[in-house]
Order: sequence, then C-alpha cells, then structure tokens
Amino acid sequence: MGPGGPGGPGGYGARPPHRGDSGSSIGGGTPRPAAAAAPRKRPLTIELLDEMRQRAKNSNDPAAQLEYAKALIEAAVTFGNEDPDPKRQKKNKEALFMEGLKIIKRLATTGMGMGKPAYPDAQFFLANCYGNGSLGLQIDHDKAFNLYMQASKQNHPAATYRTAVCHELGAGTKRDHTRAVQFYRKAASLGDTAAMYKLGMVILKGLLGQQANPREAITWLKRAAANADEDNPHALHELGLCFEKSGIPTVIPDETYSRELFTQAAGYGYAPSQFKLGHCYEYGLLTCPVDPRRSIAWYTRAAEQGDAESELGLSGWYLTGSEGVLKQSDTEAYLWARKAADKGLARAEYAVGYYSEVGIGVKQDLEEARRWYLRSAAQGNNRAKKRLTDMKKLGAMRRVRPERGRQAGAGPGPEDENCKVM
Repeated sequence: MGPGGPGGPGGYGARPPHRGDSGSSIGGGTPRPAAAAAPRKRPLTIELLDEMRQRAKNSNDPAAQLEYAKALIEAAVTFGNEDPDPKRQKKNKEALFMEGLKIIKRLATTGMGMGKPAYPDAQFFLANCYGNGSLGLQIDHDKAFNLYMQASKQNHPAATYRTAVCHELGAGTKRDHTRAVQFYRKAASLGDTAAMYKLGMVILKGLLGQQANPREAITWLKRAAANADEDNPHALHELGLCFEKSGIPTVIPDETYSRELFTQAAGYGYAPSQFKLGHCYEYGLLTCPVDPRRSIAWYTRAAEQGDAESELGLSGWYLTGSEGVLKQSDTEAYLWARKAADKGLARAEYAVGYYSEVGIGVKQDLEEARRWYLRSAAQGNNRAKKRLTDMKKLGAMRRVRPERGRQAGAGPGPEDENCKVM
C-alpha cells in the first residue's frame, strides 16, 4: 500500500502523490521538504559541481551540503558514462555516488557536528530512500520510520506527515490510529498541505476512530485548498464535492463556488476535476452552459492522463459527433470505450458490450458482447444484467443509433435512461 494510506488521491486519506512518486512504499518519492534549499536553476555541469563543492567545503550551511550531496548523486548518472573505459567508468560512478550518500548519512546523523542537531531535511531525504529502496539502499521501514520521527521532533512538516502514515499503516512501527491522527494534526499545524487535506477528510468522514466533525473538516480542507498547487489539488476537488449538493451539516450548497473549485483543481491538472467539468459542460450542470467544445476539451485533458470516466465521455461524443466541433466516428467511439473498459470501468464494459453486440466501430460479435456484459454485470451494472437476460430470451437486438441527452435539462447524463449506451 502506498504512502498515503488506503484509497487513491481522491480518497479520504491519500497523501497527494508528488510527481515521480511510485506510491509503492512508505518513501514514495521525495516530496519537497518545507525547509529545503531552493531548487537549482542551472543545469549540472562539471564547473557547477566544482562551485558547489567549494561552497559546501567553506560553509557551515547544511542546506548547501545536502544540495552538493544530491548533485554528486546526479553527477554519477550524468557524467558517469563519459569515460570510454568500462571499468574506470564504473569506478568513477561509484565514487561519486558513495561520496554523496556519505554526506547525506552524516547530515542525517550528526548534522554539522560541534553539538549541532542532525539536519531534518537530510533525515527526510534518507528516510524516503529507505522507504522506496532508492540510492541502492535496501527497503527498511524501521529505519525510515525512525528517521521520519527524528525529523518530526525538529518540526519538519513533511516528515511529520510521513510519521503519521507509518503509524496508520503499521510500517516500521506498531499500527496506532490515535498516534496517526496526532501526527496528522501536528503536520497540518506545521503547514503541510497534504496533511491538512488528509486530516480534513478523516474528520469529515469520521475515520481512524475520529468522530465526524464537518465544521472542522471544512476548515482544514479550506486551508489545504488555499495552498493548492500542481502537487496538491485534491482539497479543491473535495471541497467542490462538499458544496455541490446538500447533505453535509453546516455546508450550504453553492453550485457556482463548487464549479470554481473544480475549475481551479482542473487547471492544476487534476484529472477527476477535469472529468467533472467535462461532464458539467456536456449536460449543463453546476451553472455551466451546455458547451460541446469545452466538454470535449476537458474530457480530452483528463483522458490523456488515463482517466477512465473521461475516456468513456469521449466515446459518447464520438458516437454522436458534434457539428463544427468533433466529427462523428464509430471507430473512435469504440476505441475510447475500450480504453476505459480495459481499466475495469463497469459502464465502459457495458458500452463495449453494446458496441460489440450491435457492431458499432467493431465487427458484430455476440459472444464478445456477452463477455463484456458479464464483466460489467459482475460489478453490479444492472443494464448489463438486463442485456444478458434480453440476449438469452430474444437473441440479438436490432441496431438502433442511441441518442445522448445533451440538451439543457436532459438530466445527469450517463445514468439517464435516454442514454442507451453510456
């Protein structure tokens, strides 16, 4: 299970996965620590590496030391292949790599010496490496947890968050949800955006042994949303869902505000929000006008990230086409539905079954249709169950071009009975 706990990024508690995170272990990549040195703007060269070496040598600044150590590791990859002699090449790469790792370990244990504490950014970086097995280190959740804990004692926000995750999952320490929530609160109070989001979701839904408190939850989600960026758009989306409809105590539905939140998150590249806008512009929801061009554009942006719902949305648009916007194509309709179906989306499995049964964009194949209906029905899709029953009783149905309800007031869309495929 990934570093964020159960569920995906849009779930109750997942830490928003930073770009490059594998999500396969507690380390899960190297999110930006709050106190880290500013990212280097210049590309790494031998001259720059020498400059950084001198700066680190003549400075008592641990940030400069850590930056130099990371540059050494980068240099092992960047410059390590330049020597034509394979043996010397390997030796040079290992020397650069080991020197960088040695500095990081020193900073994480003794800091700059002379009675000074260990450097929390180095502890956090090294903990991530033990968590995901990078830098040639064996995955060791015990070491990762201890380093996160030590950095948390110095109020490192992201390390405090990771300490909470370890307590929640029982990674490197005993599973303890009470302690997990304590550290989520501490991390959120220290300004960690992902911790604010997670704490808000936990309190909103009453998870990890907490009593649901919508008022406090919305406060934390709003704080997280105020700090949203490309790595942390999730709170914007969740707030959008909260204000979209009634049902949450203390929250007065506001469709305009909800749409604005989804738009912000979508602008940061968050696929679920992009799908939401595609859906709204398709059916005229959340004060959005019916606008095929915008709908298709948002679906496309999300589909490019592999969002199954948006892939199915594009399938529907290709099925009917949109005059002056999108040329109708049975083939594209089938291919986009198939992409979504291959990801296990039940409604897409139903759509592919229908396309196969009728012969839309693919050769008619009743047995293939039946297989897709069975997959969809196994996930509880009632329309797939009905088609299986109808096929058994009546055989193949006549091909009828489905009509999609895109006109204003046509209803919620894919689940509407007017939509014969989606």
